[in-house]
Amino acid sequence: MAYKIFVDGGAGTTGLQILDRLAGRADIELLHLGDDRRKDLEARKDALGAADVSILCLPDDAAREAVSLVDNRSARLIDASTAHRTADGWVYGFPEYDAGQAELIKGADRVTNPGCYALGSVSMLHPLVAAGLLPADYPVTINAVSGYSGGGKSLIAAFEDKDAEGYTDSNYYLYGLGLEHKHTEEIRVLGGLQNRPLFVPSVGRFAQGMIVSLPLQLWSLPGSPKPADIHAALADHYGGAKNTGSVTVASLAEAEALSAHLDPEALNGTDGLTLYVFANQARGQALVCAVLDNLGKGAAGQAVQNLDLMLEHS
Repeated sequence: MAYKIFVDGGAGTTGLQILDRLAGRADIELLHLGDDRRKDLEARKDALGAADVSILCLPDDAAREAVSLVDNRSARLIDASTAHRTADGWVYGFPEYDAGQAELIKGADRVTNPGCYALGSVSMLHPLVAAGLLPADYPVTINAVSGYSGGGKSLIAAFEDKDAEGYTDSNYYLYGLGLEHKHTEEIRVLGGLQNRPLFVPSVGRFAQGMIVSLPLQLWSLPGSPKPADIHAALADHYGGAKNTGSVTVASLAEAEALSAHLDPEALNGTDGLTLYVFANQARGQALVCAVLDNLGKGAAGQAVQNLDLMLEHS
């Protein structure tokens, strides 16, 4: 039996990536709306109701509208927007988040796909807070850089098309300097923090790839943990049956070997996420980094991973 899948917003960057990943799969029948019908509310409502699982690749308000169109509760949804990341009744679509998260996703009818920056941040914060190494009220700072595809079609054009509105010849810049980035609350809630982290995103002149960095003054943490303690908490959290295989914790030796250069494009074209712990034990400092493809594990790849889990339960 082929499962009916509808990607609402399939013309956007994430939607196109998802459709490309699903194309040719014998177990899936993709429901398509022509260009003349993809914004038609009744046509979308019919498709959302007919699909076994729909994936929403829409702006936040449009995603909320799409959810309101679904009156068939057996129709299951994955929302790739920010709209439901911390909403009640939605399961967080990070299968490695906790030991039972993949099972929760399998049985869920409403799954919210993580944001790319948030996924990298939460993958570091949640295990450390859960292990008691990082206090929930710690003043967390997160720095991150993404390829420009993370900003969708408009930012892609701004870097690639000299005739586009907003074209830039910058190789790198910070943004979100009003400190209200839309991923911040997701990071706080799913990371287990009491206070909003200071989150500083940036973009570089490369299409895909991402590094999310969590600096830690180990001497300021309770018990002054060693770099090996930080690494062990991450390795223990992502070890064993709870890990579906897409999250890897590099050894301290591997991190040390990369200490001169960490490439944000290292995992491009994959659906993996790798965590590194860089450290200067003598100074009592560590830097935890998450590397991922912002369109892979950070968007389309994670959505398809969630879809596959949900289909296991169908």
